[in-house]
Amino acid sequence: MADYQAKAYEQQAQADAQAAAFEQGQERDKQDLLQAQARAQAGASGVGIAGSPTEVLAANARQGQADLGALLYGSKLRQNNLNSQAAISRFQGKQAVTASIFNAGSALVGGLSKIYDPTKAAASSAAAAAVPGRSVIFGSAALRAPWAGNT
Repeated sequence: MADYQAKAYEQQAQADAQAAAFEQGQERDKQDLLQAQARAQAGASGVGIAGSPTEVLAANARQGQADLGALLYGSKLRQNNLNSQAAISRFQGKQAVTASIFNAGSALVGGLSKIYDPTKAAASSAAAAAVPGRSVIFGSAALRAPWAGNT
């Protein structure tokens, strides 16, 4: 389950990268259009492209590049976050596997300890040593009889 969740996070990171690339393309197109409109307005007004209009166009271009950089930076942050979530999910999955192995081992040891009780084992071995071989036991006394094969 953790691996599935990690893959989902990785797919989200990849989708975010693709969305950011598309968004950057859209923003570039928008900025190119705005720059072209600004040049056209400057030319239509009869003002030369030198001086103040050039500075405005350059400032617009710099701002456009900053906007594109901000888009890329935000996408990288989201991708890093999703990839970190994927790594955390995988780590938690590995921890769960390790914990289940320890829990299974603990349950096995606990079950085995209930099967073998040293206090009962000592009592039954002492009783077996007190009773001679090939005896039939009724209650707490050994019965010796020829038909039992232990005369």
